[in-house]
Amino acid sequence: MAYSEDTIFALSSGSLPSGVAVVRVSGPEALRVAAALTGTEIKARTAVLRTIRSRNNEVIDKGLVLTFPGPHSFTGENSVEFHLHGGRAVVYRLLDELAAITGLRQAEAGEFSRRAFENGKADLVEMEGLADLIAAETEMQRRLAMEQSFGGLSSIYTGWADTLTRMRALIEAELDFADEDDVPGSVSDQVWKKVVHLSDEMNAHLRQAGQGEIIRNGLKVVISGPPNAGKSSLMNVLAGSDLAIVTDVAGTTRDVLHVDLDIGGYLVRLYDTAGLRETDERVEQEGIKRALRAAQSADIVLYVEEIGQGTVLSLLDDTKKSIRIGNKIDLHQDDPATADYDLCISTVDGTGLDTLKQMLIGDLEVLNQHSGFVLPVRARQVGHLRAAQTCLVEALTNDHLGLDVRSEFLRMAGHELGKVTGRVDVEQLLDVIFSEFCIGK
Repeated sequence: MAYSEDTIFALSSGSLPSGVAVVRVSGPEALRVAAALTGTEIKARTAVLRTIRSRNNEVIDKGLVLTFPGPHSFTGENSVEFHLHGGRAVVYRLLDELAAITGLRQAEAGEFSRRAFENGKADLVEMEGLADLIAAETEMQRRLAMEQSFGGLSSIYTGWADTLTRMRALIEAELDFADEDDVPGSVSDQVWKKVVHLSDEMNAHLRQAGQGEIIRNGLKVVISGPPNAGKSSLMNVLAGSDLAIVTDVAGTTRDVLHVDLDIGGYLVRLYDTAGLRETDERVEQEGIKRALRAAQSADIVLYVEEIGQGTVLSLLDDTKKSIRIGNKIDLHQDDPATADYDLCISTVDGTGLDTLKQMLIGDLEVLNQHSGFVLPVRARQVGHLRAAQTCLVEALTNDHLGLDVRSEFLRMAGHELGKVTGRVDVEQLLDVIFSEFCIGK
């Protein structure tokens, strides 16, 4: 294991100043360090109040000290936590004292978590979930990350890998002991039906990957439409703040404006764009180009126009999911054109805005009622799952090949599943993955 002979330390509780700061130490020298700084042995997994002193017997602070002898700790190593007052001077003084002790060094980004992974305390999916849990800003991001970090996804992938191992064992029995009476049934009956079922499960799981990514990274919603339709007013009222300039002058919005919203616990990344129209003004032309690019990359386009106003919908990609919105219903309640829209709203009196919010997150809510947030969320995970699925398809469709060749496809599928959880062949990824973590985690 990397760094196994080093004892590392770092502030693990976030930015300073704070009411309480936690400094973590992990490695072979951790318990000795705790005794040296407090002048006494610390009972395992018991919070005790101690005066923390330097090597020169200078009082650094008085706080709680906890020790966690390995392997019963987060990292699987001997670990210590110092709970201090969260002033910068206090914490930096302790960090300086730790740095001066032979055999100790400052932890690198994600090093505590990497040690936990390397010591078998959690797999790679759980570690990635932990990083997402720390970064979560909305309730649904938290729930999605918890499902990962608490092992919900890992149990599925491990179950699939175990199933493939059993299927390969049956194939080996068929190949090696075909003449024996105690080989249960035929490979055709016992293996391939289960492989078909597993392939279907994996396909259904992968179909949810896009939704998982949206929950983790945010639903990209672009407001588009002609000038003076109320696009900027809609952004302002949804954001609850005057972010965009609103005037009766056409072409006020030139660049793409962005705000992140929490709607029903989901992260929604909302973009206001320039009005779509024909123009000779060069700056406005560039704004329109950016508006179209933003719409092309959106998850949902809110096409907004004043009720009864001429449309320029042809400028948008018809394959993009869009909601056609008629604005200013407070001025056009009796206009028959209201029937032309998916929803009519008013940014003045708030008509239709609650319905619009529900329309934005409706698909995500329906999905999560069925999936329970057991969703693949990272491109790395999805890539290996797709590769595993491809191997299963190869094993099923090439039924003219020998059992030994088809069994090799199953082995390759299991190998890809092992890469998801970090059981096999991921050493080259670890530096990248754990560098995403903050110092102290």
